[in-house]
Amino acid sequence: MQSFTFYNPTQIIFGRDKVAELAHLVPASAKVLILYGGASAEKTGTLAEVRAALGDRVVQEFGGIEPNPTYETLMKAVEQVQREKIDFLLAVGGGSVIDGTKFVAAAACFEGDAWDILLQHGSNVTRALPFGTVLTLPATGSEMNNGAVVTRKATHTKLAFMSRHVFPVFSVLDPTKTFTLPPRQIANGIVDAFVHTVEQYLTYPVQGLAQDRFAEGLLQTLIEIAPKALAEPEDYDTRANLMWTATLALNGLIGAGVPQDWASHMIGHELTALYGIDHARTLAIVLPSLLNAQRNTKRAKLLQYAERVWHLTSGSDDERIDAAIARTRAFFESLGISTRLSGYDLGSEAVDAVVKQLETHGMTRLGEHQDITPQVSRTILEAAL
Repeated sequence: MQSFTFYNPTQIIFGRDKVAELAHLVPASAKVLILYGGASAEKTGTLAEVRAALGDRVVQEFGGIEPNPTYETLMKAVEQVQREKIDFLLAVGGGSVIDGTKFVAAAACFEGDAWDILLQHGSNVTRALPFGTVLTLPATGSEMNNGAVVTRKATHTKLAFMSRHVFPVFSVLDPTKTFTLPPRQIANGIVDAFVHTVEQYLTYPVQGLAQDRFAEGLLQTLIEIAPKALAEPEDYDTRANLMWTATLALNGLIGAGVPQDWASHMIGHELTALYGIDHARTLAIVLPSLLNAQRNTKRAKLLQYAERVWHLTSGSDDERIDAAIARTRAFFESLGISTRLSGYDLGSEAVDAVVKQLETHGMTRLGEHQDITPQVSRTILEAAL
């Protein structure tokens, strides 16, 4: 096992009717800015619950954060924070709203051009405003980690940053908030959590026995609950397990002490930035082809994945790897998510465009071995046509 430092200060408040806990979680003297996305937070009554819980605190709001939060929109929120001297942020939404809030928290305290936060991937962040979250969409795990992804619309640039200063102080997770989500978003959330887990698990063995078993358990849980999560939207136990699994998939625990990949994400980010495809759907496009292209360097873990996650024990090594990749693709397809570029009306021109963007953004040595060059990325994308 590799050496590691694990740090996660986020408090989780999980269960029914927990939004009311905001009355005790947010400092009584705080000047609060609620950040959210579209109209659903208002329509479902979640914003009304949040406002009621905040009581007589000074509260302002900022809506309109996109599914892939843009730098342009978030800088308007930064201006409001600075102008109104806001000192506490509250994200109400899914991963995009939480990611955006992390950027606002850091940018509001940053001296200089805030875009540099993303260009330097957060290494230059020295402080940030405190913030909490009310999670409404289980998917990204952003509610319990210190990472975020932001898109600059003007240049089709999607970049990530991380900083220990942008862990949420707390996150409220009420599974009933997922009951009204459309099936598309639930399917996306399942794929997002699945691929987050795979990125930290399907690399090469380092005797991280607990991490492996933990990751395998999360993957098996997602496979088990996926049909009911889509078919029975108000099944509390299923939605509770989905919400907590998605959080555990990216709170740092299963990635501690083991190598990590993240190439599917880097390639997928470019597809989203260029063509607006949902983040999870880009992962479903890239991952199966990437696993096949990297089957030699990932061989030992692919065989472990085949046996422990998909229970494939017969046939040659290559046959089991083929079957495990095929099962992965079929799982994504069973959720109604296409795993081919053609499913999004994209062809070879998209391959050229994505590879060019990867080169422009310096994404030329991806993967746990840094051996995924632009040419390998091209091979992966062409196999996903």
